[in-house]
Amino acid sequence: MEGAGRSKGKPKGGLPKHSKTRSVKAGLQFPVGRIARFLKRGRYAKRIGAGAPVYLAAVMEYLAAEVLELAGNAARDNRKSRIIPRHIQLAVRNDEELSKLLGGVTISGGGVLPNIHQVLLPKKSNKSKGSDPQSQEF
Repeated sequence: MEGAGRSKGKPKGGLPKHSKTRSVKAGLQFPVGRIARFLKRGRYAKRIGAGAPVYLAAVMEYLAAEVLELAGNAARDNRKSRIIPRHIQLAVRNDEELSKLLGGVTISGGGVLPNIHQVLLPKKSNKSKGSDPQSQEF
């Protein structure tokens, strides 16, 4: 029996030296092959094109990089070296587009944005005479 117990399709010992992953070909960090597998197993469509997982991986990588950059800035503003959920919350909610994208998302441990309504703030007293129209007597 020739080749019994051994698959004929793939070489033994993993990837051949000359092969490149689809992530490397696309210049991405996110795994294109894994995303393709999830798209197929998720039964979103009968057939999945070759470019779909590449595009989806690129979009996901861009969004992750954007959130991480803003959260890193928030961590640095708070003089911390590690990003915690609070920093992600501040980053997302202070960015208009990300806030719209993640509007219905609750970030566990994120807290809320610091906000005091204008009505609750103490009134400013004007010390210069004649500047306040209601304080003038006729």
